[in-house]
Amino acid sequence: MTSGERPHWRSGRGTVAYSLATVESPACRPVIEFLHSSSLFSALRAGWAASPTIIRPDVRTLAARAPTRIDFGGGWTDVPPYSTEQGGCVCCIAIGRYATVELSDAVAARGVGPTSEAGIATAALTRARIDGVRLTLRSDYPVGAGLGGSSAAGVAAVGALAAWAGTPLAPDELAERSREIEVDDLGIAGGRQDHYAAAFGGALGLTFGDSTSAMRIPLPVAAIDALEAECTVVYTGQSRISAGTITAVLDAYRRRDPVVTDALARMRRLAETMVDALLRGSVDELGALVGEHWEYQRALHPAITTPRIDAIIQRARAGGAYGAKALGASGGGCVLVMAPRAQTALLRRELAELGEILPVVVDREGFRVLRADQVVH
Repeated sequence: MTSGERPHWRSGRGTVAYSLATVESPACRPVIEFLHSSSLFSALRAGWAASPTIIRPDVRTLAARAPTRIDFGGGWTDVPPYSTEQGGCVCCIAIGRYATVELSDAVAARGVGPTSEAGIATAALTRARIDGVRLTLRSDYPVGAGLGGSSAAGVAAVGALAAWAGTPLAPDELAERSREIEVDDLGIAGGRQDHYAAAFGGALGLTFGDSTSAMRIPLPVAAIDALEAECTVVYTGQSRISAGTITAVLDAYRRRDPVVTDALARMRRLAETMVDALLRGSVDELGALVGEHWEYQRALHPAITTPRIDAIIQRARAGGAYGAKALGASGGGCVLVMAPRAQTALLRRELAELGEILPVVVDREGFRVLRADQVVH
């Protein structure tokens, strides 16, 4: 929560796409109180009058969101033991596809709703040790699409609960706590980049070793405009479970499989070069590096590519793209295509035959607590 921002109040309707978890205790009430004015509530009541929903102006609510990301390069090198033994580097950027968490006093039905992120929400509530709060989660990205969605959900949940308790977290601490839930509590293999992208936002150069360092890459307006115009994300429609593939690649690394160790080393160096390219605002160079990265990424494991991914990348290359790669651990999910601005419109029309085109908008904020008028249902 930034300076001056406080939890907001609104009606008790609290209806969202998915209800994740409810913890209720009459002995515990939230510790932060939001002082309100009569004029504010007069305006709110005027808006509520048109709604058939029962009005509960006494119910405290808080909403927060965290973005997903595009990983340009270096993914896999952020996962222990490789990251701690060899050192890793990731170049990534947060995008405007979000996990949004809403907290409210527990006045609705108890239980865990039908969502793939129920485990993350329950674990976050357990760690927070906050009673009497209901947590609901929704997202505007496809699940299992290689965009770091589960990590965005974790960051949003941990950050929202910390803000509710009056103990907001710095971005690095928020990222680490979210990863602890995913890896330690839920036993899901994974690295750190997704959590840091969701917490920090913007473009990042991440380095990994005994500790993690996050460097914000400053992006002038022209660079952001170029990235949004020249990056195309294609959703294959095929969700994938990344943990199994990650485990298989790490097992190959532990055996010191030469193909895997050489590919990881090259991917790390390419990510370092990508960071330099972004620092210079060279989006076309970044795109070419993305294409080179894919050749090493796909060599890590046979399950990383699929016929649909291959078809998208082949079509992109034929259409003049700088480069393309599958996002995340792949095996489905999304493909990033980077192409000259002049060719992007035609290329997107052609790629739409192979998957859903997801517009790219750079998120520069990372995790944030939302005002009432920023919550979109």
